Amino acid sequence: MRKYLFILFTFVPLLISRGGAVRAENEAADQAFAFTPRLQLAYFEIQKLRLDAGRSLIAQERSLHPGNGVLLYLDNYADMYYLLISEDKAAYNRLLPQEDARLTALSRLPDSSPFQRLLMAEVRLHWAFAKLKMGNEVSACWDIIKAYRLLDENSKKFPNFVPTYKSLGLLHVLIGSVPENYAWVTRILGLKGSVKEGLRELQMVQQKDEFFRQETQLIDLLLHAFTLQLSPAQLQTLRQLPTRQPDNLLLHFFGASVLMKEGRSEDALAILNKAPSDDEYVAFPFLNYMRGEILLQKGQYREAFAMYSRFQREFKGVNFIKDSYFKQFLCRWLSNDENGAEERLARVKKVGGTIVESDQYAMRFAERYTAGSISDQQKVLLKARYATDGGYLSEALNELDNYRETTFSATSDRAEFNYRKGRILQKMGQEQQAVPYFNRCVELTRNTNLYFGASSALQLGYIYREKRQKDQAIASFRLAMTYKKHEYKNSIDNKARAALTELGV
Repeated sequence: MRKYLFILFTFVPLLISRGGAVRAENEAADQAFAFTPRLQLAYFEIQKLRLDAGRSLIAQERSLHPGNGVLLYLDNYADMYYLLISEDKAAYNRLLPQEDARLTALSRLPDSSPFQRLLMAEVRLHWAFAKLKMGNEVSACWDIIKAYRLLDENSKKFPNFVPTYKSLGLLHVLIGSVPENYAWVTRILGLKGSVKEGLRELQMVQQKDEFFRQETQLIDLLLHAFTLQLSPAQLQTLRQLPTRQPDNLLLHFFGASVLMKEGRSEDALAILNKAPSDDEYVAFPFLNYMRGEILLQKGQYREAFAMYSRFQREFKGVNFIKDSYFKQFLCRWLSNDENGAEERLARVKKVGGTIVESDQYAMRFAERYTAGSISDQQKVLLKARYATDGGYLSEALNELDNYRETTFSATSDRAEFNYRKGRILQKMGQEQQAVPYFNRCVELTRNTNLYFGASSALQLGYIYREKRQKDQAIASFRLAMTYKKHEYKNSIDNKARAALTELGV
């Protein structure tokens, strides 16, 4: 379930209430949770990733009103961003006791204010993702459960308090789209929700409170990008976000990340090239990793290699390190520099962690390559894969034009060829031509754990759904979830389950 949690906790802090739209029930509660002008400014500074400026404003406010609960939330807000971006293990260990201290302090403030439970829930959500980043999954999951219960209780005690439904609606969507093989866990833990319910709650926020409308729209973008599907209008909004706030580094990361996920890397690169980068902002080495990814997709291997090297020099965490060395291997291998490639691949086994899917894949590839199960025929498939991922579709198609299924000797390579060809055609708007390739991939991968088959079934489901062939769409989405133990099992199952829910299944 880590992928869904990553989605949630990377961006939830961006979407938290600034206060001011709803009045607490009494004056004492108002004073205990006062989003003063200075604290609103601090929030914006932290959101822009100007953490030092935000902390300075918090300190000024604390000298005047030390009992304000919003101070605790903003302290946590700034700490969380630092930990997520830096992955500083020493800072994590030093700051971890602050979770209990802040929750205890918030619990002593008036519970007649709906902000008490809301902010306690957000503190727990912030720490849940920090713990996931550091591999402390069990404690993170308990934080998620407790945050959900706080928000659920808040919705019952204060049903008209709109901000609750932003975070609770988001959780309801994510809970509702958990793959079937994990659904029993949510039921046992008392976590209830559905995609339709969550989206309805988010829509309600947009309709009833103008103040929170834009933030709720951002949540909606995230859910459609990572769980559902983005519309053309939503993609246009993503491109505009950094332009509207050119000094907001987080929005540049947000926009570029989602556009890359949507296969629009050229647009993402333009956003990254305009991202603010002076000393006022927290150091963000991961942006260089993203630049490396795009350059790899473009086939600019020397420049991509340099960006990955810069990321490795500047980043002190453990995530995406294995993957960055694997990508450097690709930069050399796809340039036919075998010796330089193998030196980079040897590093994959020695550095970083295996928390994120990318690092897990890098480790498996290194093991398979060492075992001699990766042939040179994979080169053309990898070139086509990364070009397709970036949206460089003509280049991807050109890579495969001189090949046929029979060119490849291994069944897995034959299956991947069909999947890659189908995916390119699908993205080029030639869905009908893509269908035979996806079907052939499914046929070749039956009774295997190859993700190409699962992904082909998923894409067939989307095509049939678009053509209003509901029964075939349902069958395809269900087929996608039957593939076992492949590297993208959780994410593909999640998308298939969400699609089935939308179809009323």
